Amino acid sequence: MLQFTIWTALELEGLGVSLQHYNPVIDDRVKREWDIPSNWKLIAQMPFGKPVAQPSPKECLPLEERVKFYK
Repeated sequence: MLQFTIWTALELEGLGVSLQHYNPVIDDRVKREWDIPSNWKLIAQMPFGKPVAQPSPKECLPLEERVKFYK
């Protein structure tokens, strides 16, 4: 919920935002590069800035092909 709130606030200020999830393979390098404490767990980053173009439309499979329901 915090990510959603921050994203919404940045968008309201006219900024573009994306949420990028970390791959554990890069954790050690990222921690060294930016002196992040070793006890922190890297989960995601949220880069933001002034948009220079609109995003392209995203094509998605129909919901029935992406989600399975079991009774």
